[in-house]
Order: sequence, then C-alpha cells, then structure tokens
Amino acid sequence: CSSQMEETLALQSERDFLRAIEENSQFLLTTFTQRHRRFDEFFRELIDLSEKSMNQMFTKTYGRLFTQNAHVFQELFVELRRYYSGGSVSLSEVLSDFWSRLVERVFSLVNPQYQFSEDYLECVSKHAEQLQPFGDVPRKLRVQVSRAFIAARALSQGLATGRDIVNKATKVSYSECVRGLMRQWYCPLCRGMPSLRPCHSLCLNVMKGCLANQGDLDTEWNNFIDALYQVSEKLEGPFNMELAADSISVKVSEAIMHMQENSVSISTKVFQGCGNPRPAPGRSKRSPKESGGNRRPFRTYSPEEKPTTAAGTNLDRLVTELKERLRPMRGFWVSLPHTICNDEKMAADVTNEDRCWNGQTRGRYLPDVTGDGLVSQINNPEVEVDIARPDVRTRQLIMELRVVTNKLRHAQSGQDMDFMDSECCLSHGLGEYSILIGCTVH
Repeated sequence: CSSQMEETLALQSERDFLRAIEENSQFLLTTFTQRHRRFDEFFRELIDLSEKSMNQMFTKTYGRLFTQNAHVFQELFVELRRYYSGGSVSLSEVLSDFWSRLVERVFSLVNPQYQFSEDYLECVSKHAEQLQPFGDVPRKLRVQVSRAFIAARALSQGLATGRDIVNKATKVSYSECVRGLMRQWYCPLCRGMPSLRPCHSLCLNVMKGCLANQGDLDTEWNNFIDALYQVSEKLEGPFNMELAADSISVKVSEAIMHMQENSVSISTKVFQGCGNPRPAPGRSKRSPKESGGNRRPFRTYSPEEKPTTAAGTNLDRLVTELKERLRPMRGFWVSLPHTICNDEKMAADVTNEDRCWNGQTRGRYLPDVTGDGLVSQINNPEVEVDIARPDVRTRQLIMELRVVTNKLRHAQSGQDMDFMDSECCLSHGLGEYSILIGCTVH
C-alpha cells in the first residue's frame, strides 16, 4: 500500500478502535446515566412527599397553630434538600437547629398564659439539651435521617462520578498504538488477503498495549463498584431512605406529644432555670380543645399499602435493578481487550490459530500475550508503550475513584466525609484528602 493509503488506513483503524470501545462501554455509560437519573428523581420525590405528608398531617391535627409556625418545618426541608443536592450542610446542625426552634414554639403553645421574650425563649432552648423535652425522639430521628441521607447522597454522587469516569476513560489518547492497530487489521488487505482476520493473541497484545492505562484503573474501579453495591444494600436495609423520609412527620408528632404530655414538669424546670415569665396581658389559659387537645390519631401506611413513588417504583426495586447491573462491571477495564478481540469482526476465533494473520503472514502467532496495565507492556511486541510516562489523566481518574470510594465506604457506616474534623485536617495539611488518613467525624 502507498504511504497515502497507509495514512487513510491508520485513520480508519483509529475510528474502528474507538467505535469498539464506545460499543463495549455503552452498557456502563447507559447504566450510570439512567440509574443516576432514576435514583435522583426518586430521592427528591421522597423528600417532597415527606414534606407534603407532614403539612397534611399537622394541618389536620393542629390547624392554625401549625400554619402559623409552618416556616419552621419548611426550613427543615429546604436544608434537607440542600444537603442531598450536595450543599455544604451539616445534617446534625440542621436537625439541632430545627429542634431548638420547635421547642421554643411548643413551649409558648403549652404555656399560653405567659408572654415570653426572645431572650427567654433562647434560655428555654439552651435548657432543652439537659431537659430533653422531646424525649429520645431527636436522637432517634438524627440517627435514622443522617444515615439514610448520607447514603442516598453518596450513592447519587457515586453514580454520577461513575458516568463521568467512563466518559473520560474512553477518551484517553491512543496515538501511540495506531500503527499496531493498522498492522493487525489492514496489512492483510495490502497483502491481498482482505478476509484474513488477525490472530486472537496478536489482537490481545495490540489491545493491551492500546488500553494499558485503562488496565491500571482495575483495582480502584473494582473497589468503587463494590462500594456502590454495598451502599445500595444499606439503603434497602438499615439506612432505608423511604422509611427515613416517611418517619420524619411521625417522629416529630411523637416529639410534640411527648412535650405536651410532660409540659407541667418541663415548664417547672424551665421556670427554675430561666426565671418566672411575665403573664400574658388579658389572656387566660387555653382550654385543652383550643391547644390541640382534640388531636386525632395519625394515619400511617402499612407496608402492603405503601404507595410507590417517583415514576411508579420503590426503593427495593431500584436497588435490585442496580445491583444486577453492577455485578458484571467488575474487571471491566482489564477484560476490555478480551471483549474486543472476542468479536469475530475484530479477530479470528481463538480456535483458528493456524489460519489467521500473525502480523507477517497467514499462520500461528508465536509471542506470548502480555499482562494487564502499563508496566506489563515493557515487552509488548506489537505496541511500543513508554512505561516511564504514565498518562496524567488516567492517574487523575484513579484519584477520583479513590475519593468517591472513600465517600461511599464512610456512608456505609453512617459517616459523612464532607464534615471531617477540621482540626485534624488542618494539622495534617491535607485539606479535602484528609479522609485518607482517617480523621474523626462530627
């Protein structure tokens, strides 16, 4: 073939190769893109439904008393959405602030015969930690909501990161292996044997040389897939986002009832600590009916009648579908050369060792197949790979995988790596990578 023809065939070889990578990685890209969208829609709708459920329940139960104080509850859900969306929000602080504001409102409502200044209510709030006016409910809700929201956010971010990494990893430069690609696919054409396919082992050596950097992703990629799988299992088990979202209104109502039932002893202790409040001018104590004594029991769903949400699905179904798709993703990058070479359009069948193109003529391919990854290509007979110069973008992808895997692993134990102890991080001078040395968690 002429040099001009060689140039044309080199371009065609690169196109064929990129198309093969794109076709074989489509499953990954589609899975991460679609699963991220479905989980994201589902989690956002759960938060919306939780707020709607609380509004309906509390409007029905407390009427005007709730609507007058609705902003306290609205702020809680604004902050929960902001956290889920990736905002710099501490869930512990969000819930702590909510209970502080709520104790001030409920304390005023159960003591309508008194007039409380802002300073006095601040004093009430400060005594709340010691008095526990809501019983153990705030702690239970914090544990349940924190675990579920941390896991949900980590999974959603993990799926988005997986999509981005596949996009980047398939677009790494392949310029140094184009000659090897052309030699295996188009030299037979120039030798007058257009139907001869490259030997399977020849194809593997060319592909392992071309995909050497992607092969180095394997360990961190598998850790990442395992971490995604484990977080998804937590979400359908102890960190269930559906149950956590459903429980917010129920637990808050339990807390308010606990404070109402113990209002006399709580108020007495507050008056001892904060002083006697001023009587409200011209007000007598509210009747039980007026202060919400006629509460109707709350309606909750049994598991059988629980409605499906977010495009007619539920969390168990979403997690099961995701886990089925994650399993085959392990080892994807090191198996990619084999996947491409197993395609009959790309290479001869492994059983057809004597009737294939061996790089010189028709016949058996004798060199050994190289190992996976960059360093293993030192003796690759088909592609010259500079093992002393690792691809910078691939190294960045390895670091991205490590960071997201750490987030997912911490989420499995209910910890949010975005809120590591700042003193620890500063003392080690590692900033956002402090997670790698195990800082404490708030």
